[in-house]
Amino acid sequence: MSGGQPETKIGRRGIAVAALLLTASALAMLRPAPAFSQETELRGEVSESAILADQQRKARQLRAQGALDQNAPAAAAAQDTAPTTYQPVSPGAVPDDDQTAADSIFDQPQATDASPADTITPAKPRRPSTAKQRVQDSKTGTQDTKAGTKTADKKKAKKKPGTATDSTTTAATAATGGQTDTTATDETDANRRAVTIDSVDKQKLDPGQERTGSIDGQKVKPEDDPFAAPGVKIGTFLFRPTLEQGFTATSNADASSTGKSAVLSETALRFTATSDWRENSALITGYGQFRNTVSGEKINDAQGRIEGQLNVDLDNELRAIAKLGYEAAPESASSPDAIAGVTSQPLRQTVDGSLGLEKSVGKMRYALTGAVSHDFYGDAELSNGTTVSQKDRDSTLYTATLRTGYQVSPALTPFTEVEAGRRIYDLRVDTDGFERSSTRLGARAGLELDMGEKLSGEFSAGWLREAIDDNRLPAVAGPSINADLKWSPERGTTIGLTGKTNVETTTTAGQSGDILYSGRLTGERQIRANLTANTALGLDWRDYTGSDGHDMILSAEAGLTWWLNRYAGLTTRVRTEKLTSNLPGRDYTANSVYLGLKVQR
Repeated sequence: MSGGQPETKIGRRGIAVAALLLTASALAMLRPAPAFSQETELRGEVSESAILADQQRKARQLRAQGALDQNAPAAAAAQDTAPTTYQPVSPGAVPDDDQTAADSIFDQPQATDASPADTITPAKPRRPSTAKQRVQDSKTGTQDTKAGTKTADKKKAKKKPGTATDSTTTAATAATGGQTDTTATDETDANRRAVTIDSVDKQKLDPGQERTGSIDGQKVKPEDDPFAAPGVKIGTFLFRPTLEQGFTATSNADASSTGKSAVLSETALRFTATSDWRENSALITGYGQFRNTVSGEKINDAQGRIEGQLNVDLDNELRAIAKLGYEAAPESASSPDAIAGVTSQPLRQTVDGSLGLEKSVGKMRYALTGAVSHDFYGDAELSNGTTVSQKDRDSTLYTATLRTGYQVSPALTPFTEVEAGRRIYDLRVDTDGFERSSTRLGARAGLELDMGEKLSGEFSAGWLREAIDDNRLPAVAGPSINADLKWSPERGTTIGLTGKTNVETTTTAGQSGDILYSGRLTGERQIRANLTANTALGLDWRDYTGSDGHDMILSAEAGLTWWLNRYAGLTTRVRTEKLTSNLPGRDYTANSVYLGLKVQR
């Protein structure tokens, strides 16, 4: 038994030690623990090298903090360009071995409520619109290319931390104060800020992409004449035709001392064609009028004219003006050369043209114009069926006119004008044995006005003489008066005054001819946009050479035009004309009323 007693003591001692340990463990569990003791986790075995590395890290942080206080900008630039250290996302994860020196194992892990799967990656900035991107690209240009190259180099350097290249770059940055990398970083940051959503929204849009207001909301400027012909575009000309068709009731169909009443159908066609050239200009005008009897005295005639004008600006203040025209009309029954007892008067045709040069030298104005006019006549048809030739009346007139003016002001230019010419008949001697060719001389003085739309035009007065080659015939001479003025006293009203002096030749035996003075005073008033009134007063005075004979013709006319729309309107007019002469068989009176439809384009 003595041999088993020691074993019993040892067993009891072990039981006591075990009970003591259990009691100590229970007391330890009942002792209160720190609030964060549940978050503390060991990350492996703690070694002396880890403790030493942690102490070295804290020492570097203290030195870095001191350097930062002394040179904060340089330290901030160096810190921005330093390679980014990998940070684990999962709580409690251990970083790589090469990061042990940077992060201490004794630091508490960051608390997070989100799991790695719940981590949200920041969304990329929205790409700007195409129009905004073009504006952005034009502003950044070469700067984006350079900054992009430097940014790419930095990214490559960050992907390989710890290499020799990183060490060299870090040393160079520290030596130069981070200027190179800082400049590249600033350019990269500026480019990055330029493409953010907020900056793109603040950029100005491309003018071609901006929205404009609706057409309905814009104010439309009213037209000066809403019923004017719009015209038709033909090549480089704007063509404006007008067709008028109506009926005339007249008391004297042919305006003669033996004229009778009739109802006539009248058709008139008029047109203008204006060029739209950039420098020079051209204008073509024309008209045609046809009359046919509906009832009463037999009338069947036609007349018309077409004329073109070309203005060309040359060098050195030189301007050229060219004109060319053609006219055809029957001889008037009231003409001194009218033939009695014919079914139709002879047709008179005229071809004329001119070429002028205008030159300005300071305030002086010079103009030289040459003109040619050729008249030829058809045969007259007698009531008995025979014809009478009128070839001895065919002639050509050549004239040259020199004008000199001085511009007192832009509105007033007085001038003087001299004219020289020669009239040549196709037959040197007519059927009665007279040489009808003549020499023409004239001189005038006048005033040219240019006051815009208010008053424009010119007027002149002088003397005109045509000396006939045959000494048995006296020269045709007398005062010369010419005028062409337009006056607008108020908007919508236009008053015009025209005056002409013409030498009328004749082949009547023993007579030289006469001078005809013609004057017209016209007025036009736009009562409403679609209602226009017009009036005209006329005075003609014919003075026969070699005798005291004279004719006076008075005329008056009034009319209205009511436009139904822009292309059609109704027109009417009344007219009276009276000729009084001291020669027998020439007096007559003619009254007429017209009603018609006018269309235009």
